[in-house]
Amino acid sequence: MVGIRFAGPLVEGRFIRRVNRFAALVEIGGRHELVHVRNSGRLHELLSPGRSVLLEAAGTPGRRTRYTLALVRLPGGHVSADAHLPNALVAEALGRRAIPGFRAYRILRREPAMGRRRADFLLARGRRQCLLEVKSVTLVERGIALFPDAPTLRGRAHLEHLMAWRRGGQGAAVLFVIQRRDAQAFSPNHDADPQFSQTLRQASRAGVRILAMTCQVGPPGIRLAARVPVRWDLPGSRIAKRERD
Repeated sequence: MVGIRFAGPLVEGRFIRRVNRFAALVEIGGRHELVHVRNSGRLHELLSPGRSVLLEAAGTPGRRTRYTLALVRLPGGHVSADAHLPNALVAEALGRRAIPGFRAYRILRREPAMGRRRADFLLARGRRQCLLEVKSVTLVERGIALFPDAPTLRGRAHLEHLMAWRRGGQGAAVLFVIQRRDAQAFSPNHDADPQFSQTLRQASRAGVRILAMTCQVGPPGIRLAARVPVRWDLPGSRIAKRERD
């Protein structure tokens, strides 16, 4: 497959509970084990007690946790829980000219400075440059992928910097990587973070390109699958609204 392959066979487990933002307790073969979670999001729609998960063995000797949470098995298919994976996926796809709208671009620099923060990619097409920010999405409700699943000051700051870059005459874009296949569209999650939703609209009006793509996900690995439309007229997450109320 064109994409990111897992280094070895994944280990089956059953989710018990989240310990903190970067660790979870999982039952593996009848024993409880602490595993690493590469995702600071809440993931309430994925990580419910008893849910089947797939774990990747740690490649670093002496690490505190032997496994990293890789995939969550839902009735409709697998979901990648690794928020670091989309950047590697996008880099691989850009190198293969496989992202619609960016096939003529090459990677000029990874993690370029963007004010006090860093963007994900600085791309070039001839003499024209484009800043590209990548966001990981795991929440899907009623066939709509939603981001974020919790308030994100960092996400809003990224959008502000992209708008400033665009006002300087260069290109700017955000790519929402939906780490599952069952989304027909993407929408900002107004109920989770109305300010992010508003800022994303402002960015779009300012000329920042807003794109979203689903992924094909399974035990062999993960790859970008298809571009889906961005919708601005949809309600936010039922989970976020329930928590807020």
